[in-house]
Amino acid sequence: MRVKSKRGWEIPESQATPESVYANRRAVLRAMGLGAMALAAEAPFATAFAADAPAPDPSAKLYPFKRNNQYKLDRPITDAKYSTDYNNFYEFSTDKELVELAQALPIRPWTIAVDGMVEKPFRIGIDDLLAKMAAYREERLYRHRCVEAWSMAVPWSGFALKEFVALAKPLSGATYLKMVTFMNPDVAPGQSEPLYPWPYVEGLTMAEATNELAFLVTGMYGKPVPKQDGAPLRLAVPWKYGFKSVKSIVKFTFTDKQPRTFWEDLQESEYGFWANVNPAVPHPRWSQATERVIGTDERVPTLMWNGYGDHVAHLYDHLQGERLFA
Repeated sequence: MRVKSKRGWEIPESQATPESVYANRRAVLRAMGLGAMALAAEAPFATAFAADAPAPDPSAKLYPFKRNNQYKLDRPITDAKYSTDYNNFYEFSTDKELVELAQALPIRPWTIAVDGMVEKPFRIGIDDLLAKMAAYREERLYRHRCVEAWSMAVPWSGFALKEFVALAKPLSGATYLKMVTFMNPDVAPGQSEPLYPWPYVEGLTMAEATNELAFLVTGMYGKPVPKQDGAPLRLAVPWKYGFKSVKSIVKFTFTDKQPRTFWEDLQESEYGFWANVNPAVPHPRWSQATERVIGTDERVPTLMWNGYGDHVAHLYDHLQGERLFA
C-alpha cells in the first residue's frame, strides 16, 4: 500500500479557512518615536492616477482561476469578511479598518514598469500582463503570518513570480528583485505623512523570487483582489512575515545590489530584509512563538518557516551569519 506523507505546510482542503476571515503596527510606530524622514528618491517612477472614481475591475470575468491542489492548508480558509476587512496598508491608514479609504485608489489604467538589469526594459498594463500569464493563472491556498503575531489562511489567485521573472528576461548578473508600490498622496493620505519613507519598497533574492512558492497575486476568493488587499497586483511569500508581501506594485527592478526596504529604513533593528518566520526568534517587543488565528478564538503554535521549510529552508544554508528572522 502506498502511503503519502504530508509536507509540513499541508492541511486538508476541507479545513481551509472559510471565506468570511482576513486582513497594530500603529502601536509599534508610536513606540518607535521616530522623527521625520525624507521621501524615497523613486517618486519620479510613480504611476500617475486620476482621482475620479474608477470603473469596475475589467478582469473580473477571468475569475475564478483553477485551484492548484499541490498547495494545501492545515487549517480552515479564513472567511473573506475578515481577510478583506482587517488589513495593514499604511498608504491609507495605520488603522486596520481602512476599506473605505482604499476605495479611492484607481486601478485602471495600471502600468507596471520593468527595468534594471534586464535584456530590455518595458512597461506593461495589468490586463496585458494577465493575458500573457494566461497559461500560468491559478489559485493557491496559503497561510499568511503577520509579524504582529496573527495569521490567516487565504485562497490567492495569480501566477508564480518565476513566470514573471522569465517574462522580464533578467541578465545573468542580477541577484535581487526590487519591488515598488504606487506613489499618489492625492488618494492615499498616509503617503503625506513625513514619518514614512514612501514609496513602499521590498525585495527578494533571485533565488527567492524564482522559488516555486513566490506568487504574484491578482485575486482572492475567486474574485479580483480588493483594493484594501493590494489591488491590482501584490506579492505573496508565505514563508515570510506579511510585510514582505508588498501591495499594489508598479515597478520591478532587477539589480545586483540588495534593496533597502521600507521597513528597514523605518526601523532596521526590528524589521530586516529577510523576515523569515521563526517561532524561536522573538520580535524585540513580543514573542513569535504563537499566533492568533484571525476570525477565531484560537491561538496556535507558530511553525518554522510558517510550515514551508521543505521548499525554502535550503535557500538560506549559506547565510548563517545573516539575521534571517527579524
